[in-house]
Order: sequence, then structure tokens, then C-alpha cells
Amino acid sequence: MTAVMTCQRWSEMDESARAALLARGTAAIFDPEMLESIERLIEDVAQRGDAALVDALKRFDDCEVPASRLLVSEEEFDAARKQVSDPVLEGIRVGIENIRTFNQQLVSEEEWRVEIAPGIEAGEKSTPVASAGLFVPSGKGSYPSVLVQLGTPATVAGVPEIVVVVPPSPGGDGEVDPAVLCAARELGLAQVFRANGPSGVAALALGTETIPRVRKVVGPGSPPVQAAQILCQVRGCHTQMLCGPSESLIVADSSADADLLAADLLNEAEHGPDSSSVLVTDSLDLVESVEGHLTRRLARLPEPRQEFARIALGRNGGAIVVSDLAEAAEVANLYAPEHMQLATDDDDSLLKLLDHAGEVLLGQDTPISLANYVLGVPAALPTGSFARVTGGITAETFRKKMSVARASGDALSRLSPAVEALADHEGFPAHLEAIRARQKKSADVD
Repeated sequence: MTAVMTCQRWSEMDESARAALLARGTAAIFDPEMLESIERLIEDVAQRGDAALVDALKRFDDCEVPASRLLVSEEEFDAARKQVSDPVLEGIRVGIENIRTFNQQLVSEEEWRVEIAPGIEAGEKSTPVASAGLFVPSGKGSYPSVLVQLGTPATVAGVPEIVVVVPPSPGGDGEVDPAVLCAARELGLAQVFRANGPSGVAALALGTETIPRVRKVVGPGSPPVQAAQILCQVRGCHTQMLCGPSESLIVADSSADADLLAADLLNEAEHGPDSSSVLVTDSLDLVESVEGHLTRRLARLPEPRQEFARIALGRNGGAIVVSDLAEAAEVANLYAPEHMQLATDDDDSLLKLLDHAGEVLLGQDTPISLANYVLGVPAALPTGSFARVTGGITAETFRKKMSVARASGDALSRLSPAVEALADHEGFPAHLEAIRARQKKSADVD
């Protein structure tokens, strides 16, 4: 029987094998042909607005939706509540509550100032971005949790205008996932629009007759959706890099429960054929044990999830055997995963060696699925190694900081010679005169 996981020893992998493991889904996002096709869609939205959105829905989602129905109506919100079970609604509420509590800690100090030197007071003032667009995917399923993960931080941040775009169910009458609408209502978000992924992102970034233009767009999605966000940056809309195909990496040693490892490896692996799931361990015996549990668990998954998981654990991921946990940390830092779980006999010591991950979940009582839904920490996380330079989407994503400073007359006098020397060296006479004018006024007063 063919093994579920590809198994490789890190020390025996050549440069190309390591590069292939680390690259995962980024190649598809930056594919030149795909970028060119997405740029054409964006330009179409720029030129034709709502008409381009209507055509994209017909072309890509097989939905006949007139421009007058791009905005989800109040009647649809009301009907959605009747279609969503009480347990699902309660799950949405639990997620919102914990995520709100986590994010409130991040924005508890909106302004601070300290004396950084005699007579110099400096600090920052934090304010929300002017507007934000939240993209909620729906291609492979229903994702109210994504709106909870995006919308809760945005509302905690105090963003005055929040706009949501959701692709409708393919082949229908433009129906939007009722659970997503319930999440929107729980968050107080009324501006929800149905639009195809890349075109919807473009509409948020550029604005149309119906969809307001926003200053920042965030949200996970397929390579085309991520490509649209990248390309919209050159048109003046800020985005978060990257929230693309799902990925996870678990570092485990012989103390870990192999069956739970198999369950957690399948967690992100079932998302899609572009997902990746990796086990890093110093125990070959553990790999063999996990493989057996994976085989049994995988057989119980329905299609197409089963096939997605096989690809994520085979072609896109698998098991990496290392010499010790120090080398495991080296591999993990190079991979910089979206989701990382530690399942060792000393997770806190291993955590000290880790620098790059969207999230790190400690112990097997903290599964990725818990964090994805209700744990409170961000689950909209950077993929494709972008965890090396950025973190997950939180209230801080939707806020910006202004520097605030005040200098006393004594501080101005003390620092003026340094400014004069640098301004003269760099050839800025107006800079120099701004200092000397104050010195002259001070001398006149004296």
C-alpha cells in the first residue's frame, strides 16, 4: 500500500528538495500567466464597475445576479437566521467573544508618551484605518469562522466603515452562505456584497457604483484571490501578505500521541489540493506509527477531502525526520508555517528556539481546529513563509500609529548643533534656517 506521507531525512535532502518543500503554494500565486489574467479582471472592474462584477458572477460562478442585488438585503439577513442551527450560532458567538477579548488587550493603550531625554516628550497615538474590506471565501465550503476572525478584530479596532465581500453559491440564484450572514449580523456588519473572488477584491480596492472603495483589504483565499490582493496594492489599496492555501507544521517527539498527530495533520490537509501538512520529528518510529493512524483516519474522510489530504501530505508535505529537536526548530523556522503545533515533552523550551510562525500551539490539548474557531488567537494567518515578516490579522492590522513629540526650549537649544551639522552636511539650507530662526528669536528675547 502506498504511504500517505512522503518521508524524507532533512540531512539527506539536497537543495532542490528543500526548496520544493519550503516553496509550497507560492508558485501558483506568483504565476505570470495567472497574474496577467487577474490584472485583466481588475482593469475590467476599474473600467466597468458593477457591470464587470455581474459578468464575473455569470462567467465564474454561473450566477445571474443583477447589479441591484449585489448588496445583501435585510430580508436575506432575516431569512439566514432561520436557516442556521442554534449550535452553529452559539459557536459563532463563542468565537466572537474569545477573539474580542484577545484583541481588546492589543488596543488597550491608544496613546502613550514618555520623556526619552531631558525636555523631550515622545510617544504614539493609535487610530483605526479609515475603511476596511473583508473577503470571505466560499469556493470549497461555508466559512463563517473566517468572517468572525476578520470582522471581530476590525470592529474592536474601531474601523468606521467595514465592507464584506462573499462569493455566492455557484450555480444558484446568488445565495450567500446564511451562516456568514449570521456572523455579520452578530458583528453589526450590514454592508455585505456578493461578488466573485478576484473581482470582488478589485471592487473593494477600487470601488464601483454599488460597492464602496476601502483603504485596506484582507482575507484568505485561493491563489487568484491572493493575486488580486497583490495587484491591487499598486492601485493604492493596502493588503495583508499572504493568506493563501492552508498549511501546517507539527513538531513532535516520541512522547506525542501518534493518533492525535494523525488527526491534527489532517486538519489543514483537508482544505484543498494546494494545502500542505508537515510533520517534523526526531523519531522514525513515530512516523511509522502516525502513518498507520493516518491510513485509517483518511479512509473515513469523504471525497474530495480525502484526495485533498493525500496531496497535502504526499506531494505538498509529509514527514521530515531530523536528528534532534534543535534541528527540528531550524526546519520549522525555515518553513515559517501558517499554523504550528508543538507536541514534545518540553514545548516551552522548544518555543524559545522558534522565531517564525503565524501561530504556535503548545501541546496536544491545543489542536489547530480549536484555534481556527474559538480559541481567541488569530486564525487568518500569513502563508508561504510570510510569517517571517508579518503576523496574523488582529485589531492591530486595522490600526495605524502616529508619532507624537514635544521639545522644550532647553532641549531645542541643546540639540540644535547636531541638527545644524547634519543639515549642512546633507545640503538642506531650509532645515538649517528653521533652527537658526529659533536661535535668533531666542537671542532677541534675551
